[in-house]
Amino acid sequence: MVKMGLLRLFACVLFAFSIVESTVYFKETFGDADWEKRWISSTKKGSDAGKFVLSAGKFYNDPELDKGIQTSQDAKFYGISAKFDEGFSNKDKELVIQFTVKHEQTIDCGGGYVKIFGHDLDQADMHGDTPYNIMFGPDICGPGTKKVHVIFNYKGKNLLTKKDIRCKDDEMTHLYTLIVKPDNTYEVRIDNEKVESGELEQDWDFLPAKKVKDPEAKKPDDWVDDAKIPDPEDKKPDDYDKPQHIPDPEAKKPEDWDDEIDGEWEPPMIDNPEYKGEWKPKMIDNPAYKGEWVHPEIDNPDYAADSELYKFDDIGAIGFDLWQVKSGTIFDNVLIADSVSDAEEFTKETFDKTKEGEKKMKDDQDEKERKEREEEEKKKKDEDGAKKDDKDDEDEDDDEEEEEEEDEPKDDDDDDASEDETKDEEKVEGEGQDEDVAEGEDDAEEQPKDEL
Repeated sequence: MVKMGLLRLFACVLFAFSIVESTVYFKETFGDADWEKRWISSTKKGSDAGKFVLSAGKFYNDPELDKGIQTSQDAKFYGISAKFDEGFSNKDKELVIQFTVKHEQTIDCGGGYVKIFGHDLDQADMHGDTPYNIMFGPDICGPGTKKVHVIFNYKGKNLLTKKDIRCKDDEMTHLYTLIVKPDNTYEVRIDNEKVESGELEQDWDFLPAKKVKDPEAKKPDDWVDDAKIPDPEDKKPDDYDKPQHIPDPEAKKPEDWDDEIDGEWEPPMIDNPEYKGEWKPKMIDNPAYKGEWVHPEIDNPDYAADSELYKFDDIGAIGFDLWQVKSGTIFDNVLIADSVSDAEEFTKETFDKTKEGEKKMKDDQDEKERKEREEEEKKKKDEDGAKKDDKDDEDEDDDEEEEEEEDEPKDDDDDDASEDETKDEEKVEGEGQDEDVAEGEDDAEEQPKDEL
């Protein structure tokens, strides 16, 4: 019984110890009105500084729980930071940095990263040259720059990762997590999935190279490092040399060419089809080839191993120090802890719930916009068709009016023709009457005078 009791006590002590050892140094969900008291804006940029506002954006899962701080002005610098209750060192512990980023404005150029500072940060004076411990998060600028920055400050120098870690560039909320481990390894996660990992010393230039070229070593004078040589037996053919250009045989001297005025006529030059280029002998294996000479290396006297590359003595503040051309990015669910399990639990409470509802709302909005766009296009098409029909009717009416106008002169001509016919008939009748009168007069002349 005593033994069982001791075992239970030991288990409880271990459990309690594990709870104590797991620490969340900073957590921010922007879920209350006091966030502006915790986060201090930098005044360094003056009128060039943009303002953060509280917003859940255009689409979300919960209009209140999904609120974060959003950049609100285009082409501005943004500087805001929050201090932890107290500074700490990550010596012999994991360091977990986690937050969400939502570029719902379809960002074309701008940062989306955080910076981790010491507890002595002058928040009102924070700017791009303010020393920091770590910079982590996405950065986008045009189609060429879409990366996740992971920058460590080591002995006063900011060291960029040698690896290209691609970030998300869509409009949805994404979770970025950096895990720095006390064995000098690291891991980068996006949406809680590992996208990169490795050793700090290998993926950053924390330390000089372990090996350097031996300054005393020289390549021997008789070292042959030409793998191929010209074949000494190969000879150029006698008929090989041909000019690259020749006079055009089909060219003719213009008939109006005057040698005295224009000078002596010369035909234009054309490429010679028989030209083979510069002759070179074929290459063969060099029998004296010894291989590529490799410069011998020695241990670098300046190299000194450091088992604490991961360690920072003072971690006490987090900030957003950004430039954005197009505003609209929302930052939320910030966590600084020394336990991956704590970060994963926080992810379940926040990001996992957000992403499903957010996607559904965005899909519904897109579907609604698609239908509205189709209806608008149909309406415009119908209006254009109606306008075309009206124009066709107007054109048809104009054509009918033109035809009527063309027909009217023809009626006048017919009337004129009728009048002419009437005049001709009258003329003919008149001529007939004249003939009758003339015949009567002739008859009278033929009668005897005594009958008169």
